[in-house]
Amino acid sequence: MTSWFETDVVIIGGGATGTGIMRDCALRGMACILVERDDLASGTTGRNHGLLHSGARYAVTDQESAEECIQENRILKKIARHCVEDTQGLFISLPDDDLDFQKTFLSSCQKADIDVEQLTPQEALRLEPNCNPDLIGAVKVPDGTLDPFRLAASNVLDAVEHGARLFNHTIVTGLIRDGHTVKGVNCLNTKTGEHFEIYAKQVVNAAGIWGQQICEYGDLNIKMFPAKGSLLILDYRINNLVINRCRKPSDADILVPGDTISLIGTTSERIDYDKIDDLHVTSKEIDVLLEEGAKLAPIMANTRVLRAYAGVRPLVAVDGDTSGRNISRGIVLLDHAERDGMDGFVTITGGKLMTYRMMAEWTTDLVAKKLGNSQPCITHEKPLPGSEQATEKTKKTASLAKPVYQSAYYRHGERAEKFLKGDKKSQAVICECEMVTCGEVEYAIKELDVHNLVDLRRRTRVGMGPCQGELCSYRAAGLFSEYGKTSGTEASHLLGEFLEERWKGIKPVFWGDAMREGEFTYWIYEGLFGVSDLPEQQADTSLQASSTATNKTTSETADEVEQ
Repeated sequence: MTSWFETDVVIIGGGATGTGIMRDCALRGMACILVERDDLASGTTGRNHGLLHSGARYAVTDQESAEECIQENRILKKIARHCVEDTQGLFISLPDDDLDFQKTFLSSCQKADIDVEQLTPQEALRLEPNCNPDLIGAVKVPDGTLDPFRLAASNVLDAVEHGARLFNHTIVTGLIRDGHTVKGVNCLNTKTGEHFEIYAKQVVNAAGIWGQQICEYGDLNIKMFPAKGSLLILDYRINNLVINRCRKPSDADILVPGDTISLIGTTSERIDYDKIDDLHVTSKEIDVLLEEGAKLAPIMANTRVLRAYAGVRPLVAVDGDTSGRNISRGIVLLDHAERDGMDGFVTITGGKLMTYRMMAEWTTDLVAKKLGNSQPCITHEKPLPGSEQATEKTKKTASLAKPVYQSAYYRHGERAEKFLKGDKKSQAVICECEMVTCGEVEYAIKELDVHNLVDLRRRTRVGMGPCQGELCSYRAAGLFSEYGKTSGTEASHLLGEFLEERWKGIKPVFWGDAMREGEFTYWIYEGLFGVSDLPEQQADTSLQASSTATNKTTSETADEVEQ
């Protein structure tokens, strides 16, 4: 017999917007369930450069977006302090750039209420020594960085503490309909194979680019045109301020510092819709990112590339246009009752990570109106869990090594009190790159809906540093046996899956130092642990592939990536 649940609102999609809606609904007293096919922020939300936009990038070409960004920039710096680093940013002009654009840029920023300061090249280089010394002009802007994984998890944590429910690793297989009314969703738990139903008064489609598929379950014609963006992660943090090129937005013109690393991005390429789950970074894109990135910071030319990855932007056809000529790059909120005569169903898509909270507020306003809920939105005022002020207890934790304490509090804010314990086991460092402890891993597994090592990476940054998990993932896998109630064999399979996922991002940049590091990783996990000998593991594993690739020349590997 198929099990079922009842609630006021079902939200499809666990990205920033979906988790933001979940929190907003819960804070207004509406019962809600969020359904995510994989893990939180595993789609577009977790595949960008994590830039806390000041809006300056859009000031010249899109005033409305610029104003939205600076408004949300100021809000997030208050409510999501543990997710944000207020780095500030520079828009630099290089010798082949038109300085007249800088004048237009300054006036456009001021018009959008963005605080800007024109600097001399010497002043800019004092702020950011690794910036291109040939710059001819610079403008300082209130850019910063934003951790999308932390942001999504914090929204969910607050929502769950206010009565909401999360169904991760759950696919929506159809809409439950009664004529022209959507009554809920049919679901499949991919971990257990269980089919179940969720009945709701309102269903919110916040699945981003995958939202087209959800609409098709209701025979609704929403046409999306995916735009792939590729990025590179660098070995260490080569810049402390965000560095932008002062020109109209183009490929590879943003260098973003993030935690212990830096990112260069992005490219933009229209792809077919059937390719959205099969993204590949090509050698051509890598060449563009490396060449243009070195113009922002020449040191990048001598910096090891850790990995490459790509995300897909949800560009939406509006006004019934299916040709792609009339595409919206802004926020698209569709009330299908008004638009299509389909009651109980709302779609929110488009927009940016920066405007997720605003998108959630607009959507929740619409849902609340339909449900007769008059409670106001408070997400712009109420801090997220982890962004409350530190308590005296946390401040006086003296037995911990300073890097461990700082890293834990940086990631979890006051919630770090839950695992900053005095015993040696809790303090044992699992990941040296990111200073993740055994206590933090235990907290994530038990309280942050972590089911595997990839989920754990998103909550704690295990495996996201320079070693890419080669020296910490086996330790973390072992802890799943203890805290996750998995068997030793299951934990070993989690390790294998994690290494497969890491390999996908390493393969496109498999030359030089990355190739040497890959060979070392192969030696550890194949030679020492025999990972590829696990039962039912595919013979052509990532580690075997990496060993084979080390026998190829750099150019041959690049050709393979291109194909």
